[in-house]
Amino acid sequence: MAGILAWFWNERFWLPHNVTWADLKNTDEATFPQAEDLYLACPLAFCIFMIRLVFERFIARPCAMGLKIQANGPQKAQPNAILEKVFTAITKHPDEKRLEGLSKQLDWDVRTIQRWFRQRRNQEKPSTLLQMSQYVNKSNTLLNCLQTPWLWNTKECWYNYPYQPLTVDIHYYYILELSFYLSVLFSRFTDIKRKDFLIMFLHHVATISLIVFSYVNNMARVGTLVMCLHDAADILIEAAKMANYAKCQMLCNLLFAMFAILFISFRLGVYPIWILNTTLFESWEIVGPYPSWWVFNLLLLLLQLLHSFWSYLIVKTACRAISKGKVGRWNPLHVSKDDRSDIESSSDEDESFPSNQKHHTSSTNGTNKNGANKNGTNGYLTGASYPDEH
Repeated sequence: MAGILAWFWNERFWLPHNVTWADLKNTDEATFPQAEDLYLACPLAFCIFMIRLVFERFIARPCAMGLKIQANGPQKAQPNAILEKVFTAITKHPDEKRLEGLSKQLDWDVRTIQRWFRQRRNQEKPSTLLQMSQYVNKSNTLLNCLQTPWLWNTKECWYNYPYQPLTVDIHYYYILELSFYLSVLFSRFTDIKRKDFLIMFLHHVATISLIVFSYVNNMARVGTLVMCLHDAADILIEAAKMANYAKCQMLCNLLFAMFAILFISFRLGVYPIWILNTTLFESWEIVGPYPSWWVFNLLLLLLQLLHSFWSYLIVKTACRAISKGKVGRWNPLHVSKDDRSDIESSSDEDESFPSNQKHHTSSTNGTNKNGANKNGTNGYLTGASYPDEH
């Protein structure tokens, strides 16, 4: 075990040339980042996670209900043992061939089976009330770093590096940020499962790695800038979604527009021009590269790729919303069906099947279904129609 730890904390990986861990020990005159400081983040992350659950249940939910946000979830699919077995054991998205086979087996028309699978998928989605209560809780506090000199002159991040004393406010900011992202990483597995689950998971892993890397090798100054820049726009999109669920349309539109402008300008403008410039070029000039420097910058470049992807989604959402706004009310978080949508649209899947599919006539279905019910066959089939979900 000692050999593994010695290999992991190899000075030639973490620190610049001719710098050792002994050089960064705390003294009476200066305090430096210590790896063991980050251990505090683990129990704190668990506390944040538990506080969040209590907050959602006893504060956010009553507030959401006070705004008359619906507590009921999507319409439940009619119980059917055969379709349920296919859904749970085989596929949640049956192809045309399987739909045809199920249609013959159950004597249901294909469209009814399509609707059943959509409703069954939507049945696993949470209610708007639950979404609202989760979004209320996702705001985190920004560090007030306007008085730090390296905010305006990024070369200050590298002067006298790595012998830069750690201030108390930056120390606690790092612990809180790491705790927050660890708690969010935990909640990925308990929250609403969205289409961008893997991308967000990758984002959180990269963020946690960057926080740890920048703290351990005392890149705390530039790390502070990265965290502040990322925190700035997050609260706006959460507020926009809450306004959308509360049906405050004008506020939702305003917040979404502010978020889009801030997100794109910060993450496609400020981030590469300001942050990547100093970590790639100014640090190379002043400090020079070393192994963990390469890892740190690769993680920053990975974040830039994620920024570009999300900016594309934001622009696409805004364009769809504006085009839809020509004939109706502009809702940027709904018109585009939200690239992180919670409820599927029925029209998309209906159009994915050829119009010449085999469909049983409604009169045939009604006769057979009634007969099946009288004979006790299957016991779940009825002649009732399934309304399209929205």
